[in-house]
Amino acid sequence: MLFHGRGISRGRGSGEILVSPAPISFLSGVNPDTGVIVERGHPLEGESITGKILAFGHGKGSTVGSYVLYALRRNGKAPAAIINTRADPIIAVGAIIGCIPMVDQPEVDILRFRNGTPATVDGTSGEIEYEGEILPEPKG
Repeated sequence: MLFHGRGISRGRGSGEILVSPAPISFLSGVNPDTGVIVERGHPLEGESITGKILAFGHGKGSTVGSYVLYALRRNGKAPAAIINTRADPIIAVGAIIGCIPMVDQPEVDILRFRNGTPATVDGTSGEIEYEGEILPEPKG
């Protein structure tokens, strides 16, 4: 399946989708040495983002989060790409300086992506190649 969004940070990244239903703070929520989400109580606490297509609504927290994304790249622990519902400056700058492909405003709700599904994100064109079925739209 091919979805379109808005390209934020150039490049292509492939990996398995990892969806977060909650915002992510890179300053205090992700260990830059391991790539593991360490924020207590976060739905993805204990999960590694390394090499994943990390899909989440938006970031939260300090501007230092941009540098944590850069440190993740420098340490070889960065996500393969990022998909946001709505890019914020902290995540966008971090993706750009960390050379992490990024897309926002996808034409499908990111919560409909299935964890573990292979995908490729093209931050230059804004395309998301998703290699599986999406979850049904929630009723209500």
